[in-house]
Amino acid sequence: MFKQWKRLGLAAGLSLTLFAAACGGGAEDDTGDNGDTAGDDGEATGNGGEIELVYVEWDTEVASTHVIGKVLEDQGFDVTLTPLDNAVMWEAVATGEADAMVAAWLPATHEAQYEEYGDQVDELGVNLEGAKIGLVVPEYMDVDSIADLDQEAGQIITGIEPGAGVVAASEQTLEDYDNMADWEVQTSSSGAMATELGTAIGNEEEIVVTGWSPHWKFAAYDLKYLEDPEGTFGEAETIETMAREGLAEDMPEAYSILENFYWESEAMEEVMLEISEGTSPEDAAAAWVEENQDVVDEWVQ
Repeated sequence: MFKQWKRLGLAAGLSLTLFAAACGGGAEDDTGDNGDTAGDDGEATGNGGEIELVYVEWDTEVASTHVIGKVLEDQGFDVTLTPLDNAVMWEAVATGEADAMVAAWLPATHEAQYEEYGDQVDELGVNLEGAKIGLVVPEYMDVDSIADLDQEAGQIITGIEPGAGVVAASEQTLEDYDNMADWEVQTSSSGAMATELGTAIGNEEEIVVTGWSPHWKFAAYDLKYLEDPEGTFGEAETIETMAREGLAEDMPEAYSILENFYWESEAMEEVMLEISEGTSPEDAAAAWVEENQDVVDEWVQ
């Protein structure tokens, strides 16, 4: 039976399943009575079991979720990765319909979701520090502050998905800054925003986009954040891991890996850049995991 939140239509057809390599044969041959997954030598490679991670389809979360999903897969778990809308992602973990997410931007971006669901999830801690949101422009534009914006870019801020925290903050700038009264926030998707940004830069045109770090676009293009004297976008944020209540008891090994998951912005941007250049998220994650086994070992200890 499909889970109720999948019937909302927001995630129809979007589930991406990663199968553990040790599960290539029949269930009776590959698993023991306790659900452990057997390796080629017949010994258990992990606690096994099915685990579902949900995420919002931002480049950061695509990268992080596929990396930790690959790590869990290598430890013998059948891993399902499901992209969802922001609010539905939080609801899925809070209600126990999904097991965990590594995609909680706090304190500002997901402030509304945290206020609604924060007391219904297990907080496993920070998995990345120094995250930031704001308005971003190409370096060649002759403007350095939101307060100095005038007629640039047709008075349009190119945004991402409606409901995203950075979009809400961008819409708030229209009220916080007197010079922004005639501006408009045009929502789309993170992919569409990146495409428009690349096109504008290729033509050396003006563009103002909703931006966040880490993101591969800062490695690909010469960009700058606009100063925010009113503080609408807040201070630096963290990306945190949340799990459903009861996961620690049901899957202690998976819970421990998720709790230990922590990496640096530079590492995340490596994976994001590979994906942006055409590598599949699965392959980019697998390559990073293979090349950074020393970091992964700290997560699975």
